[in-house]
Amino acid sequence: MPGMPSTVAAPFRRWSWRIFRIAGLAYLGICLLVAWNQRSLVFRPEQLSSPVLQRMAADRGFLPWTNAAGLRIGWWRAASIGSATARPGAVLILHGNAGSAVGREYLADPLQQAFPLPVYILEYPGYGDRPGSPSEHAFLSAADEAFATLPARVPVYLVSESLGTGAAAWLAGNHPDRVQGICCLVPYDRLVRVARHQMPWLPVELLLLDRFPAEDWLRGFHGPAAFCVAGADQVIPPQRGLHLHEAYAGPKRLWVLPGVDHNGALARPVAWWREVVALWAPGSIPSRTP
Repeated sequence: MPGMPSTVAAPFRRWSWRIFRIAGLAYLGICLLVAWNQRSLVFRPEQLSSPVLQRMAADRGFLPWTNAAGLRIGWWRAASIGSATARPGAVLILHGNAGSAVGREYLADPLQQAFPLPVYILEYPGYGDRPGSPSEHAFLSAADEAFATLPARVPVYLVSESLGTGAAAWLAGNHPDRVQGICCLVPYDRLVRVARHQMPWLPVELLLLDRFPAEDWLRGFHGPAAFCVAGADQVIPPQRGLHLHEAYAGPKRLWVLPGVDHNGALARPVAWWREVVALWAPGSIPSRTP
């Protein structure tokens, strides 16, 4: 340093370099620790025993939904019998991060009142009592299997919440002829951007394994799409859902809920779902976006 005696400058430089190395090693250690444990940070499954899940499902009127091998992959509930507005079709719900599929009656109940179709709720590997470990690959594989297990030759409508946005966008982009509509509650465009917001001091672009680029996957779909963004969302920044809506090129409608947090945006009333159904129905592109 200018003006500093050499007898002082040399030790100062050595100590500065030592502190810099210690800080650098500590930061590297934190990065490695987060990278090693990232899936436990990203995925928050609720794991319950099969008897508990079966009791919960029975209380909510859900039946086991099984694959070709007879293994349960989620739950389903038939539409109300004798409804005057019944039509062919099925709704597939791709739920969010916390909890498990059987606890999503707050989505299924008002949706079936507004749109009396059978509802299927996928369970992800590692959630509920389903074996496996959650990851992007596991989510997408489970979504592909679930889609193939739905009743054949009927239109499909997708409903996602939070983390399920990625799997819904994946299915819509890969099955644009069969998917007739999609509704994304508290969505995101890319999970890496959510992670960057939550941990801006980490190089998440280099560390994140499960990226869920919903924005890219949704480009293959051009049907009606509904987006619901929580204005006070502390889990997924509102701008991530707004960007997904802006980037989508098909018929769409956006709902922004001022002052509502992440969980508060999920339980929408029947009247709201009727507006979504009006968008999904052929030729019902809204004249304005609120």
